[in-house]
Amino acid sequence: MMKVMIALAVLAIAAAGNGWAQDVEKGQNSFKKCLPCHRIGPDAKNLVGPELNGLDGRIVWNEASFKEYIKDPRAKIPGTKMTFAGIKNDDEINDLWAYLKQFDAQGNIKR
Repeated sequence: MMKVMIALAVLAIAAAGNGWAQDVEKGQNSFKKCLPCHRIGPDAKNLVGPELNGLDGRIVWNEASFKEYIKDPRAKIPGTKMTFAGIKNDDEINDLWAYLKQFDAQGNIKR
């Protein structure tokens, strides 16, 4: 767990956010790839992976660290149990982040 926290902290410090265009609806569609392990929204529960409510700002997660991580989870956090191969397309990553960041810690859409 400590290795994961250190790796995420390094990512957060090293990564810089960009103002890419984002599409929430496309991100919601992309999130279907995450559904086998993750949930989001008011009734979200932990599955194999944690629920993702309030991901934007949770511990060291932010846009830049998420975008680096989702491209290749195993390369960014050695020893992670996440077997997902990653998403390589920058537009899809931007859309997925737009979808995820709209949920607060309780799973409600931020206004």
